[in-house]
Amino acid sequence: MLYAILRFLFKITGRVFFSNITIRNKELIPRSGPLIVVANHPSAFMDPIVIATIFERNLYFLGKGILFKSKLGKWILPKFNTIPIYRRADDPSEMNKNEDTFRTCYQYLEKGAAILIFPEGITKTERKLGELKTGAARIALGAEAKNNFKLNVQIITVGLNYANPHKFNRGLFINIAQPISISTFQNEYETDNVNSVLKVTEMIKVQLEQNIIAIGDQKIDELSRDIEYLYKYKLVRDWGDDQHSGFLLTKNIIAAVTYFINTEPLRAEKMAIRIKQYLRNVAATGLKDEHLILEDKKKMSLGKIIFSLIGIIVGLPFFIYGFINNILPFIIPGWIAAKVASRKEFIGSIGMAMGLLTFIIFYTLQIILVGKFFDHFWITLFYALSLPVSGLYAFGYFHTIKKIKARWLLLYIFNKKSVFIANLIAERENIIAEFDIARAEFAAYRETK
Repeated sequence: MLYAILRFLFKITGRVFFSNITIRNKELIPRSGPLIVVANHPSAFMDPIVIATIFERNLYFLGKGILFKSKLGKWILPKFNTIPIYRRADDPSEMNKNEDTFRTCYQYLEKGAAILIFPEGITKTERKLGELKTGAARIALGAEAKNNFKLNVQIITVGLNYANPHKFNRGLFINIAQPISISTFQNEYETDNVNSVLKVTEMIKVQLEQNIIAIGDQKIDELSRDIEYLYKYKLVRDWGDDQHSGFLLTKNIIAAVTYFINTEPLRAEKMAIRIKQYLRNVAATGLKDEHLILEDKKKMSLGKIIFSLIGIIVGLPFFIYGFINNILPFIIPGWIAAKVASRKEFIGSIGMAMGLLTFIIFYTLQIILVGKFFDHFWITLFYALSLPVSGLYAFGYFHTIKKIKARWLLLYIFNKKSVFIANLIAERENIIAEFDIARAEFAAYRETK
C-alpha cells in the first residue's frame, strides 16, 4: 500500500521535476513473468524512483545492506520492497549473507516478480559506464538452474540519460533494450556456469552502453560536450529536436570526435584550444554562445523586446502571486540537498524527495489557513488548484525575464563593443564552418566502412 501511494506521488513529482520525459521502447517491458531490470546508476535513489514510476508492475529493489543496520532501516526498507545486498567495500565479513539475498531473489522470481538491480554497484554522475558486477546474471541463471530452466526469466536493460539530474526542469531520456531470455543459456550454463555468467554480464554491458552516453576518455568527453554546445542548434535541423534524435546526435558527435582524435590528434587538439578560447571570450562579455547565433540575432528586434517587456509587466501580478505561494517549498529542498548531500550524485535525489515532502506540507498548511480565513468552499478549492499552476507560471516568468535581460545586454554590448562582438561572431562562424568540413569528412569515412 505504501509503495503504491509513493509511486503515485513520485510519478506526479517526476512530471513536475523534469521538463520532459521521453521513454523509448516502453512496449518491450514484459507485463508479467519473472524479470530482472538492470540500469545505469548516475543519480543515487532518483534512479529507482524514476524506473519504478515507468513500470506498471511492482518492483523489488536490491539495496545496500548497510542501510538495514539501523532499526528504522530494518522497519521501513522492506515496506519499499527493498532486499539487502552486501558489498565487500562496506563490510567484507557480511558477504556470506548474500546467499540469503540470492535465495530471496529466487523466491521472488519464482512468483513472477520483477527485481531492479544496478550492476555498477555505485552511483556516478559521469558519461561512462562503470565496471559491472555479475550479480544480475548470477541471480537470473541461478533461479533458472534451480527450476530446470523453465522459469522464463528475462533481463531488460534500462538506460537513464539525464540532461542534468541535479537541476530542476531538465530533460530525461529513458532508453529500453530488447529483453534477454535467460533460458537460452541452459546448455552453456550446464557446461560452464562461470563463463555463462560472464557472457550474460557482457550482453548487459553492451546493451547499456548502446542505451546511454558512455565515454571512457576525458579528452573525447570534453571536446564532444563543447562541440555539442556550439553545433547542436544546427544539427537538430537534420536530426530533429526530440530527445531520441538528440541522443543519436550526441552519439554521432562522440563517434566523430573519437575518429579525429585517433586519426588527426593535432587537428583535434588545435580545435579544442580554439573552442575553449572562444568560449572564454564570450563569457567575458556576460553573454552565452546562444546569444551570438546569427540566425537568432537577425530575428531579434527592439520591437520584439518591447513587446516582451509589455508581457512581463502584465504578468507581474500573477508572478508575485505564484512567487509568494511557492518560493519556500521550492527553495528549501535545494538548500537541504546542498547541505546534507555527501556527494553530488545525491543532490538531485534529495532535492526531488524533499520537494515532494515540502510541497505537500506547505500546500496543506496554506490550504487549511485559507479555508479557515475565508470559510468558503469554492474560494478554498480555487486557491488549492491555483497553487501548482501559479508556481509553474512563476518559474517560467522568471526565466523569461532572464532571456529578456540577456537580449537587452546583447543590444547594449553591440552598441558599446561592436567590433569585439563582430569578431566573436566571425570566429563563431569560422568554427562552425570547420565543424561542417569535419562532419562531411566523417560522413565520407563512414560510407567507406
